[in-house]
Amino acid sequence: MKQVVSFIALALSALAADVAVRREGSAFRAAGLPATPPEGGWPAVFRVHVGDASMPPVMGTYAVDGADVIFKPRFAIPPDVACRAIAAAKEFRFAAAVRERKSTTHVAQVYPTAPEIPANQLKFYLEFSAPMEKGQAWERIRLLNAEGKVVELAFLEIEQELWDRETKRLTLLFDPGRIKRGVMPRDQVGSALIAGQAYTLQVDRDYRDAEGNPLTQEFRREFRVRVEDREPVEPSKWSFQLPDAGTRAPLRVAFGEPLDAALATRLIGIDGMSGALTLTANETTLVFTPDTNWESREYKLLVDTVLEDLAGNRVGRPFDVDTFNRITVRTNRGVVTVPFRVR
Repeated sequence: MKQVVSFIALALSALAADVAVRREGSAFRAAGLPATPPEGGWPAVFRVHVGDASMPPVMGTYAVDGADVIFKPRFAIPPDVACRAIAAAKEFRFAAAVRERKSTTHVAQVYPTAPEIPANQLKFYLEFSAPMEKGQAWERIRLLNAEGKVVELAFLEIEQELWDRETKRLTLLFDPGRIKRGVMPRDQVGSALIAGQAYTLQVDRDYRDAEGNPLTQEFRREFRVRVEDREPVEPSKWSFQLPDAGTRAPLRVAFGEPLDAALATRLIGIDGMSGALTLTANETTLVFTPDTNWESREYKLLVDTVLEDLAGNRVGRPFDVDTFNRITVRTNRGVVTVPFRVR
């Protein structure tokens, strides 16, 4: 029996000297094996393993191609997974391919787009070109003053970051305690933004997307700050550029100030009309293009009262009131209508 085992070992050793295995995509090609399978089948002399030595061989099928034997795994082994092939007792190792991580993700837009914002600005919207990894915002985003120094605790650093469903749009809230008048943070620390000053919103290049890749480059957005805005949104003061009846020309509505970009596109509509609604001129103008022709009649612009401007002032209600003044007007959520006539 020992002589038989020794003979097989010598035969395999001699055979191994001429055996070679190469990887071809998800398959493995062995050259130099016998022309016919041994008694135990091809797995007795040719098999592929993933993981450590304790792991069983990968399951798959064998085929003969001329003088070569090809093994095709039942489930493809990814290129970035290391593996090894055993052919006639000779081991061939295949290192994991290094996946090229070419970043294409960038900050696509920041709202508001206006070059000047109020000192009591309530929020920024950061829109990325691809889904992002959560939990990095307070490490990777900062507000810099004109001297390039970080404005400490400018944003409300909550643990649950405010992302949309696709994790492509992040809402950055300024700390309301530094905006509302008569509250302790504002009285003790002051506002994060000072009228007349210039600032920069900076996003690190190391901000990772959902695939773990960094941004293509660091993002910087410069802006200036004007005086605080404490006036409520007043749709009755908006101006209209009316289309002609019988056409699908756009309706243009000028607000007289920038509005919250995310809210305005959801909370403004035309009664009984469907169409495309966009914001232009730094979110100061609404452009509504109908799906059907305008008729010669009266229409109604519908405005939800939770619509906000950049400072969080809503329809008919400012974001806050001076704590020394008595509140005389209260509003509940509803819809304000502004009629206009197309001729």
